[in-house]
Amino acid sequence: ALFGQNSIVFEHEGIVSGSTTRGHRFMAPEEIEVSTGSSYEKLLEKGSVIPDFETRKQMVLGEIKKAVASTDFDQEAEVFIDDGLLTTVTNLVEIPFGVCGRFDDKFLELPDEVLVTSMREHQKYFPVIDQNGVLLPGFVAVNNTQVTNPELTREGHERVLRARLEDAYFFFESDKKIQLADRIEQLSGIIFQAKLGSIKEKTERIVKLTRLLCEGLNPDATDAACRAALLCKADLISDMVGEFPSLQGLMGGAYAAHDHENEAVSVAIKEHYMPLRADSPLPSSPEGTLVGMADRIDTIAGCFGIGQEPTGTADPFGLRRLSLAVIHLIEKSGYVLSLKDIFQKALALYGERVNGSSDTVDMIMEFIKRRFINDCVRRGMDSRAVDAVTSVIFSDVNDCLERIEALSELRQDATFDVLAGSFKRIRNIVKDNRETAVDPTLFSEAAEEDLWSLFSEIKVVVEDRLENNDYRVSLRSMLALKDPVDRFFDDVMVMTDDERVRDNRLNILTSIGNLILAVGDISKMHTD
Repeated sequence: ALFGQNSIVFEHEGIVSGSTTRGHRFMAPEEIEVSTGSSYEKLLEKGSVIPDFETRKQMVLGEIKKAVASTDFDQEAEVFIDDGLLTTVTNLVEIPFGVCGRFDDKFLELPDEVLVTSMREHQKYFPVIDQNGVLLPGFVAVNNTQVTNPELTREGHERVLRARLEDAYFFFESDKKIQLADRIEQLSGIIFQAKLGSIKEKTERIVKLTRLLCEGLNPDATDAACRAALLCKADLISDMVGEFPSLQGLMGGAYAAHDHENEAVSVAIKEHYMPLRADSPLPSSPEGTLVGMADRIDTIAGCFGIGQEPTGTADPFGLRRLSLAVIHLIEKSGYVLSLKDIFQKALALYGERVNGSSDTVDMIMEFIKRRFINDCVRRGMDSRAVDAVTSVIFSDVNDCLERIEALSELRQDATFDVLAGSFKRIRNIVKDNRETAVDPTLFSEAAEEDLWSLFSEIKVVVEDRLENNDYRVSLRSMLALKDPVDRFFDDVMVMTDDERVRDNRLNILTSIGNLILAVGDISKMHTD
């Protein structure tokens, strides 16, 4: 530890600080005296250690490209760079040296995901691909020591990978002897959650939920989606997934194709875990989307139903991630779906095992709404528009997004902020009043007559457009209320002593407020 040229002495975990360090353990193990902080990096580099992460990462990339360029493949080859693996390898080496190896062509019979996983997860190797992204029988390994005998080093890496791939090949061939459909009963032996039963029971619920979703959203997908739902967890019994858990779903899709299942079924099984993370790819098929939604909805409902909702420090079932995935799946598909209804049905499928009360549904909805709000803000949406909509309504994801977009667009109109301010004033005046019956014979001021007359006309237009979820036209129509509302507040005493007149005027404002609230609480968008 140095400050300028001065050594700062302290002890931590039995180690005393000083002005010396060491280079690479094998290539330059000698002690290095560091006289100044500014000389630290250059001294370490002389000792075969590259201390700067970005510099080291670029060196790793350079070594990878050099290694594959020096190996003769039948066609032009390059390396598939996985950013996560690149970061891991960069952190594993002090100074990189790349070597390119090959493996037997027979292993290309394995699904790509098996090959890539064997290389990436177990060996930290980079796969070699052609110009079209097709895997070639090669890989690049990055060593932490200088390669003095490239042939010997290459053979060592090839030997280790060959053993891994032989195991995978054996698992693949062995697994194919048993059809997915014949593995379903064995799922009874895998516990999903102690209070929620086995994976087989979960599968049965997923099938029922998938059917419910298909009936309301995509009837044409029912047969394939329900078949995929039935088989989607069967690969958990396979040897391959036992060895490579990250391949669940992917192997199920491969085995379904081998079993001559409908292509839509095999694709859905493969895709139903997608997306794996917030920004990961989504399923390409409607069947994969529907099964993925059913799977996640079942898990969320079950966990909340037994009081296992996430806390600030624990989320063992990844319910935050699952909720966000449900939101993204619905958004991408454009489905019109009441989340409240589907979670009520999901809880009912558990029977007496869970608390399926309205309170549980409300907790789930609040939880998912919070994920939705955070996601919208993260993606750069107008936070005030998001608040305006979600404070009034949240059940149909795509409906909420349409409202947010309409409010955000209309906010650019200078008139909108004035109307939002007037609406805020309306909310403050009417408070808890729920009555909307208005008696025009009690009008005594021109301003209240004019406002009620215009409102009655606009209400017809707005309610018609709201039937078609046309929030833009609805909001633009409401902008016409700005001036009459302002005149009403200027010329009319709402809280008059005459109780009948006072209530009538409050009911006018309540009626206007309710119409605006049918889109969102725009008072939350008013800039003070």
